Amino acid sequence: MKSVQILLGSRLILLGTLALGAGCGPESSGYDLVLRGGRVMDPESGLNATRDVGVTNGKITAISETQLTGAQTLDASGMVVAPGFIDLHAHGQDEENYRLYAMDGVTTALELEVGTEDVDAFYDRRAGTARVNYGASISHVRSRMQVFGETGTSLLPEGEGGYGIATPAHLGELRARLRRGLAQGALGVGMGLQYTPGATRSEVLDMFRVAAEARAPVFVHVRAFGPSDPGSITSFMEVIAAAAITGAPLHIVHLNSMSLGDTPATLQIVEEARAHGLDVTTEAYPYSAGMTEIQSALLDQYDNAPDSIYAKLQWIATGERLTRRSFRAYRRQGGMVILHLNTPEMEALAIESPLTIVASDGGLTDGLGHPRTAGTFARILAHYVRDRRTLSLMDALRKMSLMPAQRLEQRAPMFLDKGRIRVGADADLVVFDPSTVSDRSTYQDPAAPAKGFHHVLVAGVPVIRDGTLQDGVFPGKPARAPVSP
Repeated sequence: MKSVQILLGSRLILLGTLALGAGCGPESSGYDLVLRGGRVMDPESGLNATRDVGVTNGKITAISETQLTGAQTLDASGMVVAPGFIDLHAHGQDEENYRLYAMDGVTTALELEVGTEDVDAFYDRRAGTARVNYGASISHVRSRMQVFGETGTSLLPEGEGGYGIATPAHLGELRARLRRGLAQGALGVGMGLQYTPGATRSEVLDMFRVAAEARAPVFVHVRAFGPSDPGSITSFMEVIAAAAITGAPLHIVHLNSMSLGDTPATLQIVEEARAHGLDVTTEAYPYSAGMTEIQSALLDQYDNAPDSIYAKLQWIATGERLTRRSFRAYRRQGGMVILHLNTPEMEALAIESPLTIVASDGGLTDGLGHPRTAGTFARILAHYVRDRRTLSLMDALRKMSLMPAQRLEQRAPMFLDKGRIRVGADADLVVFDPSTVSDRSTYQDPAAPAKGFHHVLVAGVPVIRDGTLQDGVFPGKPARAPVSP
């Protein structure tokens, strides 16, 4: 005999002595939607078995060995049913990008590295218009631009917002802006230290202290990359020291593109910091090239680089590889550039580490950008699980769902109900064919959507049904920390 859990209304009922069940029997109905006969995989409990999943009012209300009935039934036979993927690093926060995220299995897309300078406005603008769940950090980068009076349309600073040295008055205003954003429910503090070289070590500590007051994670793009000195090792040490001094939780973004050849060393640094009790996490994406704004401080070091370096830079508007001359011309013009700097070996080392969360660093504008926007999660399943067989399917799902939820659940308890398949959890679910799921986006066609995701549910509503994006369906909800009065 087996015990059974079913959610009825707001009560979790424990039923005993059901001969066939881990849920209600075939005569039961009343579910808004049923996923029928899929291989349910839950990285938290380890469940990996054929089940029906019943959904009511946006929640998982039954997980059953026996057949369920509901107002809608979606066939999941022969496919995997998994928690919806949570992308901690999704710059594209509009309909163009939400469509591609959904087609890649993402049900929650968060802008946490750069973040937003106005938390209330960020959430208000997307209410009722988002295909997937959305959220943001309070941005140190964007707040710095405002405090220093830097205006313009660029996402990242080009002038004093990046290079200026903060006075005590500036620091006071920055602290106030971060505290206000956290009180408004920001998921953390976003810092791009490579984009703000004027931010001193003292300023960094000040911002970490503000985050620590709210037990809010700091999502950091570290100060420098690669094996030079100062480079990735020095930069990782800076922010881990700040976390140790202040007690703020720390998440280091895109370890792969910041570490390059130092990937073994930076993974060891993160592992040892965690072993000594620090709350440090990190992430990676499955591509050996990165992308940034060419006019940003990140590329200052390339102003007088060897000629061979420029050939590793690709202008996204035309696809051309750069020369010294075109690099300087495009820096004056401004725009996005792809950086072919890493190796497949270092990429794989980062992705396959049990330490790393999968996050895309994605965002397209008018179809132009990096293929990671449309293909990150499908590429993990196709390349690392199916082709290379260096990640188990359960481990891959853990990196894409449970681990990002766990990173956020202390700050935003709503994430306790995401990244899992259990009764009472949010019905953010993906159904895919593990034998065919694959990324199709390339550097030449970055907006080509992933394939193989048959159904994607956000709050129990199909945004992808039978492999087709549903028109006029916007069930995405705010992913937000509690708001202070």
